[in-house]
Amino acid sequence: MAFSETRIVIGGLAHVPVLIFIANFIKGKFGIKTEEAEDNVVNIEPVKIIEVKDTLIKEGKAETIKELSNKLDSLEQKADEVYEKVKKKKKDKKKKKKNN
Repeated sequence: MAFSETRIVIGGLAHVPVLIFIANFIKGKFGIKTEEAEDNVVNIEPVKIIEVKDTLIKEGKAETIKELSNKLDSLEQKADEVYEKVKKKKKDKKKKKKNN
């Protein structure tokens, strides 16, 4: 009994998903499993330790240290704000690309 070319092509196409499933199953059993690394940004606030000894540090130096510490805090806040703005702009660019 002879089959038409259409019937043969359809029969072959019907077996393609089965062959792909079998190939992926074998690949999964014998293949090397790799772990994907995730890029996570973690903002860890550093612990500030300032040891002040009355005999070693004069009052002027202690005030200077406090001023520098306050300036450092304000710089950290500004850096965090800039980071958030950049992060937001990147999200906006991605949304624009998806919409176009």
